[in-house]
Amino acid sequence: MRFTRALSAAVVLLGLAAAPAAADSSPSASPSGDGDAPTTAGTSFRTATEFEQGQVATANGAAGDYLYWSFPADAGQRPTVKATVKLPETHAAQTWRVDVYDGLRRRQACQWGAQARTADAGTSSVELACVLRTVRAWTEPWANDPLPGTYYVRLTAVNVPTSDLGVPVSAEVRADSKDMGGAAAVDGSLAEPLVPGIALTSGAAEDDEGDRGAVLSAIEPEDGWSSGWWSDRWVWSGIGAVLAALAGIGGYALTRGSGRPSRVPPGA
Repeated sequence: MRFTRALSAAVVLLGLAAAPAAADSSPSASPSGDGDAPTTAGTSFRTATEFEQGQVATANGAAGDYLYWSFPADAGQRPTVKATVKLPETHAAQTWRVDVYDGLRRRQACQWGAQARTADAGTSSVELACVLRTVRAWTEPWANDPLPGTYYVRLTAVNVPTSDLGVPVSAEVRADSKDMGGAAAVDGSLAEPLVPGIALTSGAAEDDEGDRGAVLSAIEPEDGWSSGWWSDRWVWSGIGAVLAALAGIGGYALTRGSGRPSRVPPGA
């Protein structure tokens, strides 16, 4: 009976512990609306327009321009960047490309996705996508692993014919992330996320000289930057410890026998 009660209590504890683990492995939620989504793009890393994950950032430009945006990505997330370029009715073949850089301005390779596509003459739009590797909480200095902080998106056309330079286009960019959970956890964390100390944000007030105000970057994940030490790996480690204890109790219950042997000699 004691073993049965212990087993029932352990099952309840396992159910309570597994609930947060299942929640941590679900895709991250997106903002409910795009009412404050930016409608312009920067022309360099320093002037990249900030937007949050789940928002659709738009901008008007011209073939041959470099369009820059930035968004935050935290440890354990696997970001996916999608871009759509709408072209005029008449144009020559154009190749569009989307590149993603981390907070150190290192170009990050795409795991998969159509990072570059060619729009044939007369094509009305072209869609691009880049799925990054999972952002790590910590890495070796010599490695090129993606780290928590600001990520920059650069959208541009390459090898544009001279006749198409300056042709007006419109672009849409969106970034979403999937939470990879404890499978992507590492032992360590950065002291601070790789966020630029000074960034030109949209809507910043102009100073007396007519320059846009330089302020600290205000973008961060919806729930703030993670500390790097917690993950659902702790939950599954606890579950493993409980199962090991139950296995020990069960083995003891099966092998201990019926108790002390009788003191009465056989045949007495």
